[in-house]
Amino acid sequence: MPASAWLFALSIAAIVFAIALFLHQPKIRAIFHSHVPDVPRRRLLLAATGFFITFAAARAVAYAAIRDVGPFHYIYFRGTHVHHLVFGILLLLIVGFCWLLEVGTGARGTSLFASGLMSLLYGVGAALTLDEFSIWLRVQEGVYNTRRDLVSVDAIALFGAALLIAIYGRSFAKALGLEIWHSRPQPRRHHK
Repeated sequence: MPASAWLFALSIAAIVFAIALFLHQPKIRAIFHSHVPDVPRRRLLLAATGFFITFAAARAVAYAAIRDVGPFHYIYFRGTHVHHLVFGILLLLIVGFCWLLEVGTGARGTSLFASGLMSLLYGVGAALTLDEFSIWLRVQEGVYNTRRDLVSVDAIALFGAALLIAIYGRSFAKALGLEIWHSRPQPRRHHK
């Protein structure tokens, strides 16, 4: 596999790991569970968060690859351009297979960590796949870069994901913000 493919895969893994690590902190986890009490909403919020962050990252990487910026380039394997929807499809297949094996389904008695991880990975896979929706039926090189209205589609999708996060995670985000605000170091006051 080419170096840019590994870089892309590692970037996605880093995103998922960072979110999982953040939510695994005891205070953050307690706030998350108290403000998003039911499992289906938690799973939806995690999927939407994974979707939103990955979609934004995929757009940024695609923008950089088109302009040949930094280490970001199109991925080619034996002369064939491998689109990132391939990684999305693979992730969706892996998540679906895990759910068939009842890993991370969110059912009572199952691992909350596995449930959260599967939800995050579902959002990541959906973002990678839907980001290249325009080539699903027309697999031609560059067809998705020629449409002028793609920027508006990206904006609508990002706004929709942000809205979904706000709907399902508003209480958690507010509580998290208050926790961060109250736990910051207080400035020293000088007494005369």
